[in-house]
Amino acid sequence: MLPINSSLGNKVASLVIFMSCLLISVAVGDLKEGGSPVREDDRRVQEKALYPNEIVFVIQSQQNSFHMKRAEECRAKLLEQAADLKQNPPVVLLLHSLSDNEGDWSILPLLPYFSASFGKNSSWMVFLEEETNVKVAKLLQMLERFDREKEWFLGKPLYDKESTIIHHYAFADNPSVFKYPDFAAAWALSIPLVNRLAKKVRDEPLKSDFTIDLKHEIALYIWAEGEGPRLTAVPELCTELDGSPRAQHCVTTLNTYLPLCGEPVKKEDIFVAVKTCKKFHDERVPVVKRTWEKYAALLEYYSDYTDPSIPSIDLGVPNTERGHCGKTFAILERFVSEAVPQTDWLLIVDDDTLISLPRLQALLRCYQPSEPVCLGERYGYGLGQGGYSYITGGGGMVFSRSAVMKLLASGCKCYSNDAPDDMVLGMCLNALALPVTHSPLFHQARPEDYSTDFLAHQVPISFHKHWNIDPVAVFNKWLAEDSNNEDTNSNRPNRDTREEL
Repeated sequence: MLPINSSLGNKVASLVIFMSCLLISVAVGDLKEGGSPVREDDRRVQEKALYPNEIVFVIQSQQNSFHMKRAEECRAKLLEQAADLKQNPPVVLLLHSLSDNEGDWSILPLLPYFSASFGKNSSWMVFLEEETNVKVAKLLQMLERFDREKEWFLGKPLYDKESTIIHHYAFADNPSVFKYPDFAAAWALSIPLVNRLAKKVRDEPLKSDFTIDLKHEIALYIWAEGEGPRLTAVPELCTELDGSPRAQHCVTTLNTYLPLCGEPVKKEDIFVAVKTCKKFHDERVPVVKRTWEKYAALLEYYSDYTDPSIPSIDLGVPNTERGHCGKTFAILERFVSEAVPQTDWLLIVDDDTLISLPRLQALLRCYQPSEPVCLGERYGYGLGQGGYSYITGGGGMVFSRSAVMKLLASGCKCYSNDAPDDMVLGMCLNALALPVTHSPLFHQARPEDYSTDFLAHQVPISFHKHWNIDPVAVFNKWLAEDSNNEDTNSNRPNRDTREEL
């Protein structure tokens, strides 16, 4: 055996020690938090950065001057942030401008277009509302956690505590098991999922049925009875007010809970029409009088029977058990006649509608009565096959004078007195190419029919139905104004509601 030089031996020993330490370091680095090994595909995802131009933002905008302006402001903020990052900008689309198809707001009919246009060069599609703020840099970091080559459906989850009619009583045995996204917090689809869904839409035409709660119905379509992904909850997608201390960790926040555009319109500018009938004079009309009637300057009750004690007005249209198209069109005719004072706005409600007129006054300041505005909770019929949108009547239908004049001048009429008035009006508006403007603050159903987290970031304007509730108590909890809670000015949900939630 040859003798080993002591100097060389020391160098070899040092090298062995160094290599041992290096191997230990690599082994430790291959462990995730908690001790599980990092898979090679996970390492690849972690190392691949996401850039703004890999994202397509879709602002769920509407064809109305107020909403178009808000959407443009939202787009400008996104592009400004991308410019600050000194990187290629993302694509930012305004939903209302993508085509002339009335059903585009339901998003699913547009999936083939999204796939064809962005399916090869993008990684994510992020959908948001016009009042949603996005911190672009933080959004990129958040999305980097998810493998963009897999199917992902991300959002802030909502769920139902009880099965509800607005969701067709889905998951009746355990409704809380199914989660759907809160659109206000933004939601995202990975491009592989977009591409697969686009093929499904092309191969299997969408059904021509009702679109009632789009966020729930989109989640159902994506889930596809378990064949597709469920919604993945992302805590950074939030609905806190922008600047709130609770929003520090958030990627998304909200500008407002109730849009405020200046001083509320005067109550003398709103004519209120309440649809009723003789059999409900003693049951429902007293609730209106005990709750919100006092906030109206101009209000009339329209019935099939003249009752001076209310007073109610018989329009000469017999009461019907189903739709009330004849009565509603008679109200439109009366609104433009000399029989009532001339006002900018017409509100038509059912006798079991609960509504905050002061909040409506605040919201209407955002709209121009010289434009044909048709405002309320938007539903759709047959949107996958063309179809049309309409304002669901129970939550309240608001029309500008311009809209009423155009409707009546068109000659559009009821095909029968008992036709559904809101749907017939929707068909008329569609034929005239007049947009239906949606506000989530109007509600066709009762508070318990909506997710608690959904109502938590609202200043609601209306609810509907007296079924299995105390309507006066519901009004006082959700819609009443008091000296300690100026909802229309505070821009926050009702104090008692926040505490309850």
